[in-house]
Amino acid sequence: MEESQDITVNAGDIARLAAVGRAAVSNWRRRHDDFPRPVGGTTSSPLYSLPEIAAWLRRNGKSFEVSLGDLVWQRLRTSADDLRLGDLVGSVGAFLLFLHREPRAWREQGRRSLSRLAEVTADLPGSPAPLDDPGLLRLVAELAAEHGPLPAFEFLCERYVEAHSRRLSVTRDDVAALMHRLAVQDGGTVLDPACGVGTLLLHARSALGQEINETNALLTAVRLLLRGADARVVAGDSLREDGLSDELADAVVCDPPFNERAWGYEDLTGDPRWEYGLPPRGESELAWVQHCLARVRPGGLVAILMPAAAASRRPGKRIRGNLLRAGALRAVVTLGAGGPDLWLLRRPDGERPPSQLLVVDASENLSVVEPAWRAYGEDPEAEANGESRTVRIIDLLDDEVDLSLARVRPQQGGPDFLRDFTGALDRFRDTSATLSGSSGAPFALEPLTERQDLPTTTVGELAKAGLITILQAPPKMSVEKGPLPVLTAEDTVLGTAPSGRTTPDPAPVMVMPGDVVTTVMGAVRVITRSGAALGPQLTLYRVDPERLDADFLAGFLRSADAARIHPSSSRLDVRRARVPMLPLAEQRRYGAAFRELFSLEDRLRETAALGETLIRLGFDGLVDGHLRPCDQGV
Repeated sequence: MEESQDITVNAGDIARLAAVGRAAVSNWRRRHDDFPRPVGGTTSSPLYSLPEIAAWLRRNGKSFEVSLGDLVWQRLRTSADDLRLGDLVGSVGAFLLFLHREPRAWREQGRRSLSRLAEVTADLPGSPAPLDDPGLLRLVAELAAEHGPLPAFEFLCERYVEAHSRRLSVTRDDVAALMHRLAVQDGGTVLDPACGVGTLLLHARSALGQEINETNALLTAVRLLLRGADARVVAGDSLREDGLSDELADAVVCDPPFNERAWGYEDLTGDPRWEYGLPPRGESELAWVQHCLARVRPGGLVAILMPAAAASRRPGKRIRGNLLRAGALRAVVTLGAGGPDLWLLRRPDGERPPSQLLVVDASENLSVVEPAWRAYGEDPEAEANGESRTVRIIDLLDDEVDLSLARVRPQQGGPDFLRDFTGALDRFRDTSATLSGSSGAPFALEPLTERQDLPTTTVGELAKAGLITILQAPPKMSVEKGPLPVLTAEDTVLGTAPSGRTTPDPAPVMVMPGDVVTTVMGAVRVITRSGAALGPQLTLYRVDPERLDADFLAGFLRSADAARIHPSSSRLDVRRARVPMLPLAEQRRYGAAFRELFSLEDRLRETAALGETLIRLGFDGLVDGHLRPCDQGV
């Protein structure tokens, strides 16, 4: 920890490094007189010495590890205030790019080799300030040697974005990857004229970028060049001072700033980029759309994120209409309630424009977009299926030119409304029949004249005796991306297939058939298939099948036993739940009954969901003319 002597940390840093919540750090400060005193900062945001914090945590038996990456990051935070932090990260990026390109020079000459840094990194925008902190240089070089220059810089960029999350708007990784796949079909050069920290360009082999913030332009350039991309990134305002006006890209991807009134309306009134109309003062996004179309080759594609309101605001209707008439606007994809939406455009190249606009509702599932876009590309006049539909452009060219989801929403199940409605009705009737078609109860339960008292034990005692093994997911676990399926709390509640994704590091807890999984709020599920990892906020009970029946245990965990609710919390204290002590054969009889109850619960939930679908389709059909009332019923 020699390099950490002058490094400071705030309460949030301590919480992250110790893997606890900020409230825990506040409690330590209040309850422990020997907690280190602040060495700087302010009363509301004090700073502490990292070595003193590390020593205190270890004395008190707290888990605390400072990785080399965290050591570098905390040294950066200590060396610069928030306004200069990005510049310092950019200078570290320039140094890492130098190490990437001249690894032998650094190993053989050390700091003397940095005399060539400016020459070696001349393709970076601006002039990154050289690092003059020998200790920081050593730490960064060690980090690069341990993990590689690119992972080292990505780690620091991630920390920088977290620290400035209120100032930086970063496109979601899954949306960024989708935009690249949709627009960049045959490789070629990709342009992002509002590139931020470069998220939309990370998948490109040949990239052009412009960013109004000089620091972010530098970070983008380093991220691309460390990946080996052929990249040119410039700093400046793309609308007012287009630094790439001499280039035509093969594809454009863009997540522009929204609702910018000072975008240059007065200065750019006669600009030749406004081929589809002068953007109104309050419609800066339509200026970005036309800028993107002007910077892509004829026939090239544009994928641009737009606020949901841009599809229907009256001041922009003329431009929307012209984009549709020219065949430039090809698809509108809804990514979620309230936006943003994704517009897909193609710069006209003399071909006959399509007569249909593709509309996709991807608010529940992004994976529906690519198949719909490919099918539309093969035949723009064909009817779409699933969560998408095609809408006649002539029907949209009215006084509103409204492209919003409420106007052109794809109906669930495809464009054939009758098929959707009758299918939903038939499924609802079939599912309802399974609930009401049998005589009496759907399973055999025998009423007793007197309450039966059984000897019981607790789950905790069963665990001590070895009948149950209790497991939980790792404390830090992402369920958003990765190759491994993850069973989430929502999946457990709804009884659906694992919907999360994660990586195998750290080692996950893998579920197995016969495992009993519970959520913190009381949902219980017996696992029937293997192959998924246990997700956060779930607890797994693995039984010894020779001594304990899984369905028997699940039923008693599911029951409304108030004794297993901790009095100071609304969460389950499952170790206190009481379970009858019965022979295995009798357990299995109970387990079969519980299994029927769980099945009935799932069928009721499915019936309710089908009923909601049927009601929605009924309202939609009556309103838009697909259905009409009749005396005999539907």
